Amino acid sequence: MGKKKVEHVVFDGMRKIKKKVNINQYNTQTKMKIMGQTDKQSVQQHPFPPLYDKDSKVLILGSFPSVKSREMKFFYGHPQNRFWKVIARIFDQENPTSIEEKKKLILDNNLALWDVIAECEISGSSDASIKNAKANDLSEIIKNSKIQKIIVNGKTAERLYIKYIEPVTGIKAVVLPSTSPANAAWSLERLVDVWKSEIKN
Repeated sequence: MGKKKVEHVVFDGMRKIKKKVNINQYNTQTKMKIMGQTDKQSVQQHPFPPLYDKDSKVLILGSFPSVKSREMKFFYGHPQNRFWKVIARIFDQENPTSIEEKKKLILDNNLALWDVIAECEISGSSDASIKNAKANDLSEIIKNSKIQKIIVNGKTAERLYIKYIEPVTGIKAVVLPSTSPANAAWSLERLVDVWKSEIKN
């Protein structure tokens, strides 16, 4: 194994200095701390309710809220997530900035928002780390709206939906490319084209 060196902050008496260290000399947990990573998982519950009304026709499901969304207590809170830009462009509207503007954009266009997972163990915002998940119950949304189509935002949401929700509802979801900044292969323009074709049909 090669000697991978990274800049590590250390203390020399009261002075904080930086030096290059070979991280392979440390155990796994220390390596992760040096690299700014963590393996700590915690049980998280979905901290805010679904967004829909009696006229909602298309339900859009994510996987589980990111750290930023959990802090804001609203959907797609990370500033680099392109979800709100995509939806605004589909309906030729300005990008919403406040939570109230975002709610209006969704409800005025007969959409609904929710997530597949109600509770899980997760490290930060990493969907890949999700364990021991419990699914949300979609029955109230479906019963009290006009939902005709369910869209899942990205492959992780699709996998979780197929595993936890589709066996209960019997409704197949349409998977669309993720609006997450991690999905850098998809430009904003491509996302808008594909999402528009499903939302408006």
